[in-house]
Amino acid sequence: MSTTTPAWQRAVQHRLFWPIVALVLLLAVNTINRPSFLSVRLQDGHLFGSLVNLLKNGAPLLLVALGMTLVIATRGIDLSVGAVVAISGAVALSFIASSPSPDSLTTVLVAVGIALALSFVLGVWNGFLVSVLGIQPIIATLVLMTAGRGVAMLITGGQITTVNSAPYKAIGSGFWFGVPVAVVLAGLVFAAVALLTRRTALGMLIESVGINPEASRLAGVKARSIIWTVYAVCALFAGLAGLMISSSTMAADANNAGLFIELDAILAVVIGGTSLAGGKFSLSGTLVGVLIIQTLTLTVTMLGISPSVTPLFKAIVVIAVCLAQSPKVRDLVAARRRRAAPTAAAAAEVSA
Repeated sequence: MSTTTPAWQRAVQHRLFWPIVALVLLLAVNTINRPSFLSVRLQDGHLFGSLVNLLKNGAPLLLVALGMTLVIATRGIDLSVGAVVAISGAVALSFIASSPSPDSLTTVLVAVGIALALSFVLGVWNGFLVSVLGIQPIIATLVLMTAGRGVAMLITGGQITTVNSAPYKAIGSGFWFGVPVAVVLAGLVFAAVALLTRRTALGMLIESVGINPEASRLAGVKARSIIWTVYAVCALFAGLAGLMISSSTMAADANNAGLFIELDAILAVVIGGTSLAGGKFSLSGTLVGVLIIQTLTLTVTMLGISPSVTPLFKAIVVIAVCLAQSPKVRDLVAARRRRAAPTAAAAAEVSA
C-alpha cells in the first residue's frame, strides 16, 4: 500500500499555504469591489495601477520587516526601527534644507549617506547593548524607541521640516525603467539578503545562534558578532525606509514618520511563519506577510472604512493565520486524518 502524501495535502501543510490563501482572499475582495484593481497600465513610460501603488507603499515596510526577520531569527526583537525611520528622514531633510543647493545631486547623496551612516551607528548601539552588555533585546531597543523620536524632534527643531529637492523626491516617488524607485530598491535589498542568507553559510549561522546561542558558541560560531551585525543591518534598512517615507511626502515629521511600523514589521514576520522563539526564518514568508498587511490596509481604505479601525482587521487576519499555522492545530488536523484513513480504506474494500 502506497504511503505517498498527495500533492494537495503537501501544499496545505506548507507553512505559506494559509498566508497565501489570506492574500488571495484580500485581492479577491478588492477585485470584486473594484474590477479594475488588478489592472496595470503604462502611462508616460511609467507603470500605474492599484497593484503598483500597493508595492510602492509596501516597500518601506518590506525593508524594515527584512531586518526584523534577521533579528528575530537570533531570538531578539527591535522595537526602535520606527524611531530610526524618523531620525533618518529628519537628518536627511534637515541637511538638504540647510544646504544652499537642495536640488544638487551631490547634496542629496551626502544627506542620504549621513542618514544611513547614523542609522547604522544606532543599530550598532542596539547590538552592543544586546550582545556585549547582555541586556534583554526588548529593553535594549525600548531605550532607543523611547528616546529616538525626541532625537528626531531635536534635529528638526520641533517643526515639520519640508524641502523641495527633485533628486531626493525621486527616492520615494521616482521611476526607473517604468518601475517605482522604491520598489526597485526594496527588491534589490530583498535579493541581496536572500543571496547572503541562503547561498552562503550566514543564514545557517544566524539560525544556529537563534536555536541555541551557547551551543553555537561552543561550536566555534561567533554569536556575539552575528547578533551585533543583524541589529546594525536592521537599523540600516530602517534608515533606508525612513528616506523612502520622507521623500514621498518631502517632509520630516518626527512624531508620525514610521509610527507603529515596528509592530507591522513584527506582524509580517510572524504571519510569514518565522517563530519569535528564534531559529528558522523565512524571507519569502516575510514578503507574503508584508503584502497581506499592505493589502489589508488598502482594502480597508477602498471599502470606505475608517483607518482607525484598520488595527482591528489586522488583528483578525493575524489571529486567523497564526491559528492555521499553529502546531497544535496542525497536529489535531493530522490526527483526524489518520483516524479517517482506516475508515476510508475499509469502505473501499467493502465496495470492492
